[in-house]
Amino acid sequence: QVKLVESGGGLVQAGGSLRLSCVASGRPASYYSMGWFRQTPGKEREFVATISWAGNTIYADSVKGRFTISRDGTKNTVYLQMNSLKPEDTAVYYCAAGPGWNSELAQTLAAYASWGQGTQVTVSS
Repeated sequence: QVKLVESGGGLVQAGGSLRLSCVASGRPASYYSMGWFRQTPGKEREFVATISWAGNTIYADSVKGRFTISRDGTKNTVYLQMNSLKPEDTAVYYCAAGPGWNSELAQTLAAYASWGQGTQVTVSS
């Protein structure tokens, strides 16, 4: 019911910036919430940030103050502005969409029914 297309990954120097984009298509009810997760080889996929239809946001402590999640006016596109990037931010970043909003569950994989293909972010020292 929903397709997610990500873009914006790349290679940057530490301290640099990138902006990731994710465009959703399908039923709007299927992407009431949209978020970002990241994963490195051999590690569990971890929560980064999420945003509701109304604009409520939640950030992981590791990115708070450096990353900003937002949605455009159509609500079908979510952005992740990443500033002051660190080598520890290197990962495959995945866009996710879910049908609702729950402040306790929004940080979990189970809250999201649809996933993008992932985009690689590499931060060099």
